[in-house]
Amino acid sequence: MRLGVALTWHQLAWEDLLAAARRAEELGYAALYVDGDISMLSRRPDADVLDGWTVTTALLARTHRIQIGSIRLVHFWNAARLAQAAATATRLTPGRLRFLISVGDRPEDPRFGLPTPPVADRIAWLDETLDAVRALWRGETVTRSGRFVALEEARVRPRPPNGSLPIEIAGRGPKLLGVVARHADVWNVNLPPIPARVAAAQRILEGACEEIGRDPGDISRHLWIFTRVQDRPDPAGAMADFRRFNPWFAGIPDEELHDALPIGDPASCAARLAALTERLALDLPVIDLSGLDAARVDQALEAIPAGGIELTPSPAVP
Repeated sequence: MRLGVALTWHQLAWEDLLAAARRAEELGYAALYVDGDISMLSRRPDADVLDGWTVTTALLARTHRIQIGSIRLVHFWNAARLAQAAATATRLTPGRLRFLISVGDRPEDPRFGLPTPPVADRIAWLDETLDAVRALWRGETVTRSGRFVALEEARVRPRPPNGSLPIEIAGRGPKLLGVVARHADVWNVNLPPIPARVAAAQRILEGACEEIGRDPGDISRHLWIFTRVQDRPDPAGAMADFRRFNPWFAGIPDEELHDALPIGDPASCAARLAALTERLALDLPVIDLSGLDAARVDQALEAIPAGGIELTPSPAVP
């Protein structure tokens, strides 16, 4: 099983990020995820906050094989422009763009004039957007007059190969999992790798698929796994990092996380990643190195065998 890697939170300068992407490609990582749509980060007022789409396309242009993804947030994009941008990137670098989308936001977004409707409205907006995007990719001339998407005979050229691109949606709540059921080729499991929590979300997704007559087995599963390769046995620093860079999981107690996160020497991290991949039935485990400096990113990339982790038969999450 090959691995992906995530490098987010704008911790790396562009030059270091490019070097990490090239090193990940050289080592055999399947995919790299970088920062996506974001306006500002108030806690780092003087640091570069690079535009996620620009960085994604620049990395695609300056690497050769590795797939590159960064999250698109629905309130940043017009549906037709989004479809056109993704189709163009795919025309220039065939098969290498990972199209990841969801509904998150930042408290600073209104400073950029970005709308911040309630979560339920953003989920409805995402649903409308993906319906329009798929039609545009099929080559249709699209007119929509929905609550959030208004198009008048819009058309996108070039069309992606076979009129579609794999859509990866990050989410864990019931309403968003309904959008996953309707539109996603890949479910980006927006949870820590805790089997009971992943299983609960999986049951919701299966129910949503059943309602529309879709086989949930047709949806691939990716999950970002916060990973820290370190010599010291004490996980306290790594756990503090997890809390800092995953504030949306504040309600999950430490005792659940201690047994889930790969923290330790390279062999134990690789073994834990293999076990989680099997138990959670992951199609792509993504080691999340967000927050590390360039030297520690390079150390982790070198330490974990990205070209293939050893799996042994074990049941998926019940």
